[in-house]
Amino acid sequence: MKTKLLEVKDLEKRFKLKKAVFAPPSFVHAINGVNLVLHEGETLGIVGESGCGKSTTGRCLLRLIEPSHGEVIFEGKDITHFTKSELKAFRKQVQMVFQDPMDSMNPKMTIGEIMAEPLISHKIPKAQWQELLTSTIKLVGLNEDHLSRYPHEFSGGQKQRIGIARAIILRPKVIVADEPVSALDVSVQSQIINLLQDLQEELDLSYVFISHDLGVVEHIAHRVAVMYLGEVVELADSEELFRDPLHPYTKALISSIPRKDPDERKERIILKGEIPSPSSPPAGCKFHPRCEFAAEICKTKRPALKQVYGREVACHLY
Repeated sequence: MKTKLLEVKDLEKRFKLKKAVFAPPSFVHAINGVNLVLHEGETLGIVGESGCGKSTTGRCLLRLIEPSHGEVIFEGKDITHFTKSELKAFRKQVQMVFQDPMDSMNPKMTIGEIMAEPLISHKIPKAQWQELLTSTIKLVGLNEDHLSRYPHEFSGGQKQRIGIARAIILRPKVIVADEPVSALDVSVQSQIINLLQDLQEELDLSYVFISHDLGVVEHIAHRVAVMYLGEVVELADSEELFRDPLHPYTKALISSIPRKDPDERKERIILKGEIPSPSSPPAGCKFHPRCEFAAEICKTKRPALKQVYGREVACHLY
């Protein structure tokens, strides 16, 4: 049996809405009752349209934003109750790769100085720095000479390699990758995905891979969680999910993936209407206003995530 490394239980994040001074407070649920498990050596994909809560989930996993409710359990300990020192030690083991690596790069610092920031923060002895910097920059396909250069001298793909190098320099166990290839050209995307897979094997990494691009997730993920308006609506092994999606929302998403083989092409499912506002979600199943199979029960009762054919699905059809 695979070892659980990271587990999320009933995770919620509410953001307070700004209103008039004397108006009663109101909140928007960015994520609501999310349950996930990440095993050692696994890539867990999280997919969904913009605003579904996937990036919020990723940031809650590291407490970059504070969860409103629920548990995030890493190696048997709930990090939501960690002290500042405990949280710092945890972040040595769980790192994040962002969509735009420039967000975490000071343009006035060399690549070596940027990569050394985690070493300083975690008080790694300076005698170990050069070996870590050199070995890590080579691991991501760059060379030692690049350590003395500045961010503006690199292409988008090279900058993402540097962002990955900065994340792995402490040799963490988990990487949360939030849209790490969405800003890159298709040819460069494949190079970064291959790099992540190579690093996973070489360093025994586990990934939470967040993306709106299902084609990329299909290629890299072992299991996939599909989110809609802050909730997981389907969770399954990647191969099963893409071969035979069950939830109507998952079916629509997967039907939009381009296929080279004409035999693999399926009729595109066009969802009706717009995504409801997270601040005023529909009652019952949040997807029912856009679902062609919606019944009366869907309008009033929220479906629970339950086991169906060896996977988890939140839908009254099953």
